[in-house]
Amino acid sequence: MYTGFRLAYASVPVATPVPMSSHFSQITILAPGLLGASLAIGARERELAGRICIWARREEVRAKCAAQPWCDSVADSPEAACEGSDLVVICTPVETIHRLARRVAGTLKAGAIITDVGSTKGQLCRLSHAVMPEGVHFVGSHPMAGSEKSGMEYARGDLFRKRSCFVTPLEDSDPVAVERVCALWAALGMDVVRTAPELHDRIVANISHLPHFMATIACNWLARNDPEWKNWAGPGLRDTTRVAAGSPDMWRAISEQNREEILRALDGFRAELDHTRVVLEQGRYEELHSLFASGKVYRESLD
Repeated sequence: MYTGFRLAYASVPVATPVPMSSHFSQITILAPGLLGASLAIGARERELAGRICIWARREEVRAKCAAQPWCDSVADSPEAACEGSDLVVICTPVETIHRLARRVAGTLKAGAIITDVGSTKGQLCRLSHAVMPEGVHFVGSHPMAGSEKSGMEYARGDLFRKRSCFVTPLEDSDPVAVERVCALWAALGMDVVRTAPELHDRIVANISHLPHFMATIACNWLARNDPEWKNWAGPGLRDTTRVAAGSPDMWRAISEQNREEILRALDGFRAELDHTRVVLEQGRYEELHSLFASGKVYRESLD
């Protein structure tokens, strides 16, 4: 059984073993899409839960879950799904996470933990933490996993392996609950980064939200040109714009909740773009070469 994880404070990785169990008697997953179903599969494969209970909004999804080997029971309501659970993972879109956390909090037993997979954390964590009854703990999470494809049919048990996961406790979060949430994601193969919710939002605005805006802007610009051009595109265009295929509904919600940090990231990118344009316009090709070289170094460091 997994008993430790790599831990990072803010954005500085530190290897730290933690003697905290990653096993839960019952895990409840609310909304088994790509992330929720992958979590259930991974938890079953790694024996992280005695029971896995699922709730989905749509009846046909609940019926499909009931036939899966990673699901022990399916409930007709979020409240029923959470009864007896010691960990609840909310995998809905970010705009509904707080409402669902507030809805089910009163049904949970003392010591139970609620976490989530939302990609914005500041407002969500503080509002959800504030509505928890005594003895029930909300600890925010953001596993940096997934793809432009969504839905349970794309789920797989190794989705989280070798990816980063932010865990975003508040100043007065219960330390045992925080460690157990960290241990869960680490047991699924993730590198856990523990940071404040607001710092999380600044980081992901730059490393996740900004790239999506960049890809979307490129696609919209190309769409306004000759539609024939896309027929001759190589893999570079597909690789660069892959994330633009994500759900517009999800990205609208993310943009609403992390608006200020995304605006700051866009301002920084615009300044970099303007500088690069001036370098090219003025024919400063040695400097342009340096820009290409530094970009190459950063891209290779991602691997």
